[in-house]
Amino acid sequence: MSYIEIKKTKGGVTLNNSVSSRFLTSRTVDRSLMQLKNVLRDLWIMKDELMKKPATAGGPEIKKMRRRRTRSHIAPEQPFSPLPTEQQSQWADMPPELLHDIIQRVEEAETSWPARRDVVACASVCRSWREITKEIVKTPEQCGLLTFPISLKQPGPRDSLIQCFIQRERETSTYRLFLGLSPALSGDMSKLLLTARKLRRVTSTEFVISFAADDFSRASSSYVGKLRSNFLGSKFNIYDSQHPHGSAIQTSQKSHKKMTSKHVVPRVPAGSYNVATVSYELNILRTRGPRRMQCVMQSIPISSVQEGGVPPTPTDLEDCLYQQTSPSPVSQGKKLLDNLSCGSPRRDLEHDDIGDPLILKNKSPRWHGQLQCWCLNFRGRVTVASVKNFQLVATAEPSQNVSAEEQEKVILQFGKIGKDIFTMDYRYPLSAFQAFGICLSSFDTKPACE
Repeated sequence: MSYIEIKKTKGGVTLNNSVSSRFLTSRTVDRSLMQLKNVLRDLWIMKDELMKKPATAGGPEIKKMRRRRTRSHIAPEQPFSPLPTEQQSQWADMPPELLHDIIQRVEEAETSWPARRDVVACASVCRSWREITKEIVKTPEQCGLLTFPISLKQPGPRDSLIQCFIQRERETSTYRLFLGLSPALSGDMSKLLLTARKLRRVTSTEFVISFAADDFSRASSSYVGKLRSNFLGSKFNIYDSQHPHGSAIQTSQKSHKKMTSKHVVPRVPAGSYNVATVSYELNILRTRGPRRMQCVMQSIPISSVQEGGVPPTPTDLEDCLYQQTSPSPVSQGKKLLDNLSCGSPRRDLEHDDIGDPLILKNKSPRWHGQLQCWCLNFRGRVTVASVKNFQLVATAEPSQNVSAEEQEKVILQFGKIGKDIFTMDYRYPLSAFQAFGICLSSFDTKPACE
C-alpha cells in the first residue's frame, strides 16, 4: 500500500498527482470521524425526541414525516427516523477503505455500554455500513464483548467470564438480565440484555424470554425463547425460537418482497427448538444436602470442550415470519393460522448430527465446620447464602477425551448478592440466552428437590 506524497510549493502544500486520490491523509480521516460522531449523536437525539413526543395519527408531525419519506423508508419499525435523501446518499457513497477505517476506530474506542451503542448506530445507517460493521465486530468468543442482539445467542469468551446480574420484580414476576457487575457498581452503565416473565399454568410453569423490556408476545420479533417446567418443578426444558445451528427452515426473502398486499401471510409465533434440559434430583427426605442439578445441552456437542473444538455459532437472527411462512398463496397462510390453536411447533435436536451432547453438573460444595454451612468459592461475586446459588462445570466420560483442567473450569455461576439481586457469570461454550434460561430454573419453587 503506497502513501500520499506531499510536496511544498510557494502557494502551500500540494499532493503528488502520481498517487491515487482515493487514499486520504490522517487529518481527513479524523475529520470524517468527528463528522460521523456528530451524525450518530443527532440520530440518538432525534430518537429520544420522537419517544418523548408521540404524534397522533393525523397530526402535523406525522404528515411532515410522510412528506420526507422515500421508498427506502417505508418500513414502520425503523430504529431511527430517516435521514434526508442528500445526507443519506452522502454517507452511503463513502469510499469502502475510508468507511472501514472509521468504523474500526469507533469499534476499538467504544468497548463498554452505553458508549458502544455508537457501533450499533453505524450498522443502522445503510446496507453498506451494516455489512462492514458486521465484518469488523467479532463474536463474544473472540473479543469478549456483547454488541448486537445475535451476540446473546453466541458462545461467550474462552478465557474469561462475562459478568451480568439479574433483577427480580416480585409484583410482576419479571426477571431482567443486565450486563454489569451489580446495580450499585454499574448504575447507568448497565445494559439490559434480556427480560423474562413468569407465567403459571395448571400443570407447569413457563418463563417467556424477550429482547424487549415489556413485550412478551410469541408473535413479536423480540421473542427469544422460553423455559418450561414439569408438574413437580424438577425438570425444565429450554426452547429457542430459532435453530441454534442455523439450519432452520429458510425461505427466499427476495421473493417475499415481491408479494403484493393480496398475498401477505400474517405473522405467526416462532418455533420452539429444545436446546437444553435442566434436571434437579428429588430430595423429599432432605438428607442429601444442597440441590443437585444436571444440564443436558442438546445444542452443544461434547466436542466443543475438547481440544480444538468449535461450538455451533449462529450469525444472524432469523425472522420468525420467515421461519414459519413462505411466499405462498393466502390459502397456505390460513392453514397456518388454523394450526395456531395447537401452540407453536416444537422441534427436537435429537436427530441432528452433533454427536454426544455436553453435560453440565453443579460443583459439589464443601461443608464449612466453623460457619456450619455449605460453601463454594465464587471469588467475591456472591455475598448472600441461598439455596439458589450454584456453579456448573462440564462432566465427561474418560473415553470422550476431555481434560481434567477443562472439567474444573466454572462455565456458569449464579448467586445472590442482595434482596432480589443475583449475579450471573458465564463463559464458553454457553451463550447469554442459554445461561439465563438455566438460571431462571433456579427461581421456580421446588419443594421436592430442596
